[in-house]
Amino acid sequence: MGELTFIGMGLHSHDGISLKGLSQAKEADTVFAEFYTSLMPGLNHEELRQLVGKSIHVVTRKDLEEEEGKEILYASRKGKAVLLVPGDPLIATTHVDLRIRAEKQGIRTSIIHGASIISAAIGLSGLQNYKFGRSVTIPFMSSGIVSETPYDVIEENKNRGLHTLCFLDIKTDEEQYMTANQGLETLFKLENRRRQSIIASDTIAVGIARAGSENSLIKADFAPQLIRFDFGQPPHSLILPGRLHFMEAEALVTLAKAPESVKEMIT
Repeated sequence: MGELTFIGMGLHSHDGISLKGLSQAKEADTVFAEFYTSLMPGLNHEELRQLVGKSIHVVTRKDLEEEEGKEILYASRKGKAVLLVPGDPLIATTHVDLRIRAEKQGIRTSIIHGASIISAAIGLSGLQNYKFGRSVTIPFMSSGIVSETPYDVIEENKNRGLHTLCFLDIKTDEEQYMTANQGLETLFKLENRRRQSIIASDTIAVGIARAGSENSLIKADFAPQLIRFDFGQPPHSLILPGRLHFMEAEALVTLAKAPESVKEMIT
């Protein structure tokens, strides 16, 4: 029986990999890595190769999705293979699909978790993790069409008093990484279409930039003001809070430099 291990590398750079993950990569017969599901701005490919001590085969979206990970599965059947993944390995559904394929082929699979933007963004914001509803991705426009799914998800969560974590679209092949400002622009375009006051002048939003790095940044403000804030280099994420507990409001003011008036929005 072969073996395939999914190893999370964390959020920012190659040194976010755990000691256990590094040990497993060093023991593997074949090491693969994908870097298209998330941006790791501090990643140094040569330093990662030196850490692992062997060649690293970088796979693309086409390799994993269109080719169904055939190269990885073939190496896994022959011996021990690992796949290095940004963040936490099974957040992306493409990795879940690969694991299912491996198991169906009699390949033993295992997971070594890494830091995820889900826990990092929530932790940095100071908002309470059990008050988050469904997450959503804000995509780039396609042929001038804006998906209304983000608006629907935020509306549903807000009606329940819950916060929404918004992932921002990336196109690695084209080196396009949506900024928090662009994400808010998209939401305002949807508001102009839907007019249900989900994104309004008194809507608080939270932007997170470069979580996991030494120069991570978090800023909360009313959406019309936040859209003009300079978050610097990507990756970015957005949070649209629902009802605020008094400690959450205090956290946004103290940790994310939100206006003091946020404390008056406690419900």
